[in-house]
Amino acid sequence: MRLTIALCASLLLAGPVAAERVVTADEFDQMVSGRTLHFDRQGEAFGSEQYFEDKRVIWAFEGGQCQRGIWFESLAGDICFVYDGDPSPQCWSFIEMPDGAFHARSVGADPDEDLITRKMGYEDLECVLPDLGV
Repeated sequence: MRLTIALCASLLLAGPVAAERVVTADEFDQMVSGRTLHFDRQGEAFGSEQYFEDKRVIWAFEGGQCQRGIWFESLAGDICFVYDGDPSPQCWSFIEMPDGAFHARSVGADPDEDLITRKMGYEDLECVLPDLGV
């Protein structure tokens, strides 16, 4: 009985546990505009995305060709992307985790499939876009 009371008291004194927080489209815009984010998935490098001031983006899978696109907020509040050559929106929730990590979760996907921000910087992606020539 004493152990149960002591455990309950320690949990109450510890305060509320921080929870995941989905960032709003405005917060997302402020956080990524003018930056490049590099993502991992399940501990492996997955890809990078460069975000421009006007909601244009360039995405590249790790070691892959670049794809240009745009992002926008859906009616449901998700962050959606449309890339050249694929008119289907790909929608995500961008989540601030209790430990400060930043995750991107495809709508309806399992958290194990999250993209986890490995690095945020200001460098341009190094890729040749098809319409820029060689």
